[in-house]
Amino acid sequence: MIGQTISHYRVVERLGGGGMGVVYKAEDIRLHRFVALKFLPPDVAHDPHALARFQREAQAASALNHPNICTIHDIGEQNDQSFIAMEFLDGVTLKHRIDSRPMPVDILLSLAIEIADALDAAHAKGIVHRDIKPANIFVTNRGIAKVLDFGLAKISGNPEGPKDATAATLDLPEHLTSPGSAPWHGSLYVPRASQRQRTRRAHGPLLFRRRPLRNVYRNPSLSRRHLRHHL
Repeated sequence: MIGQTISHYRVVERLGGGGMGVVYKAEDIRLHRFVALKFLPPDVAHDPHALARFQREAQAASALNHPNICTIHDIGEQNDQSFIAMEFLDGVTLKHRIDSRPMPVDILLSLAIEIADALDAAHAKGIVHRDIKPANIFVTNRGIAKVLDFGLAKISGNPEGPKDATAATLDLPEHLTSPGSAPWHGSLYVPRASQRQRTRRAHGPLLFRRRPLRNVYRNPSLSRRHLRHHL
């Protein structure tokens, strides 16, 4: 894959990958900028559920224009390989960031506000992420939060949302997060809560798992009302 040209993107290096995607750094030879190219892994490249999730990710995220949501530039297929071209980001996922060392309270609060604002913007468009977890939040080298992977997103029927992204996800393979199940932090699961409420509830422990909230409240520069408003 390294050195190949996919559409008008020249693949430069492999950035990482998992069960539902392999990501490469590539150069857009038309606009002379770097992008991130995401491909489906070979073992699921022709799986209809994986393809539906892949297309839903691009369609849902491309409907949103927000500084804390990763920008989707393009979606395409070449040589029987589907790909998404997205904004290239320098940094690490929140999962790697919080596993390495505790984060200062001011940085935690800043990230929490940015993530909440991104989710609020998505909800305003009728798009519910449904898979908020540390691996799906990217923190750039400048300390900016970016929400990733709208592959399990659900469109609530808002006329502003992308119509083709409303496909049902009830038959997803077991290795994917199941729609309607508890969010990343299971202790916050409430059976009768809407998926939008569950996404919001998953947001708090996403960041404060390594720093109890009582420590945040002891900081005289923060108020409970301010923190609760954004979480």
